[in-house]
Amino acid sequence: MPRPLVAGNWKMNGLNRDLTEARAVADAHPAPNCDIVICPPATLISRMSATLEGTSIGVGGQDCHHAGSGAHTGDVSAEMLRDAGADHVILGHSERRSAHGETDDDVRGKVEAARAAGLTAIVCVGETGAEREAGRTIEVVARQLAESLPDGCDGLDTVVAYEPVWAIGSGGAASEADIAEVHAVLRGALTERYGADAEGVRLLYGGSVKPENAAGIFAIEHVDGALVGGASLSASGFGAIISAAG
Repeated sequence: MPRPLVAGNWKMNGLNRDLTEARAVADAHPAPNCDIVICPPATLISRMSATLEGTSIGVGGQDCHHAGSGAHTGDVSAEMLRDAGADHVILGHSERRSAHGETDDDVRGKVEAARAAGLTAIVCVGETGAEREAGRTIEVVARQLAESLPDGCDGLDTVVAYEPVWAIGSGGAASEADIAEVHAVLRGALTERYGADAEGVRLLYGGSVKPENAAGIFAIEHVDGALVGGASLSASGFGAIISAAG
């Protein structure tokens, strides 16, 4: 089994003073039984990298442009994230897909850019509530996976996160049976496409992961960690989830 990964997505939250929360996580977990990544807003990447220097915690961005440079006002390239100290980047999050109209093709281009820059891409897939009610969950996540990932991906540069859109921020995660079903499909699709290279690709669950439900989620087959939203903003909550992963 791959080593578990717990990634925190701070979204549009965090000021300089909040770096103390990240440092508190590092101090409380000097030798964790899982890999840890915190993805703050772009304004904090460099300072968080400095804050966490010498610890076991990685730093990630929340998005990147597919181009290396150019006339893209307000965008950040994968090379810029790497230069600022990031080693991971979240791509294809449902909030980017819905609010910014990102397509699977857009996400695939960003994954290619991230890999070229030496970043590990955390690629998100997940169905909406309407798609789930229509019985299209497997169809949607399988399509997103197939079309969002380029050829040649492996466990060294790619992580996949299943985040049912309807569960994000709702306070209620998907059922363990639903998570198991989707993760089994994702694992099978990765193996069919990439063969042995897919064995190290970690599958994370995201969507209202909390200290109260983390252990149960981590115990599900083919769940290799979690992509954590709101609970990652506090050292105590995020730390409890990290402890559950180990």
